[in-house]
Amino acid sequence: MGKNMKTCRNIFCIALGLVWVSPFVLMILIAFNSNNSTSFEIILNPATWTLENFSKAWNQADFSRGFFNSTLVTTVSVFLILMITSMAGYALGRFEFRTRKLFIAMMTGSMIVPAVFFSIPLYQLLKILHVDQSLLGLILVEVCGAHVMFVLLFMKHYQNLPDALEESALMDGASPWQIYWKIMFPMARPVIGTVVITQTVWTWNAFLMPLILTLNNPELRTLSVAMYAFQGENIVDWGGMMAAGCIAVIPMLLLFVSFKNCFISGVEGAVKE
Repeated sequence: MGKNMKTCRNIFCIALGLVWVSPFVLMILIAFNSNNSTSFEIILNPATWTLENFSKAWNQADFSRGFFNSTLVTTVSVFLILMITSMAGYALGRFEFRTRKLFIAMMTGSMIVPAVFFSIPLYQLLKILHVDQSLLGLILVEVCGAHVMFVLLFMKHYQNLPDALEESALMDGASPWQIYWKIMFPMARPVIGTVVITQTVWTWNAFLMPLILTLNNPELRTLSVAMYAFQGENIVDWGGMMAAGCIAVIPMLLLFVSFKNCFISGVEGAVKE
């Protein structure tokens, strides 16, 4: 009975994995297909295989510039978000103040508000600051988002660190900033890995606000917005779009494969704590 249950479980997991990976397989097949069709029969049995779609994606959609813009916006945004959320988590996790619980409750409650509700106020604010048509505006949009989950992850991690670490550092004459930067922050490596990977994927794939902010300035388009160039009024270049998707997903795939152990340990640590 136990062996049959294990076999059924394995079959179910394999089937679920195939369903999950099927969109990526179709994306790759369409990208190498010379026929710009979404017909399932043509996708599985194309007339010829070609790399023309990748060349078209890189040149026609100006992916080289989009790649640079996405890399710059993602790198700066992730660094700033990591610093802000880790310091906020440290303050909430290690210090007691009167409105601490209320502040945490308000932060947690804000997670139920859809991010799209803030798109118009954010755009108006960027326009007032005169950065609505710049890469700085894109960075500020990512940094100013509600990163409550990251703050809570850092808060829970710092809460469970022993007080003796801070006490011994204070006795040695360390300042509060030195305690945070040289002792507490390095000990949060699993959470740091989780935040870096998660936010990198979110920023790299962001579409709505980058689209709004780059409508009048194509040179500022990120990869996700550059892919929109294959969407016409009456026709969609599926081959070029899927090739562009393959190019865009490669950096994220390499990132996750390289740091997957750090990501998993960070999530597991947060759950256990």
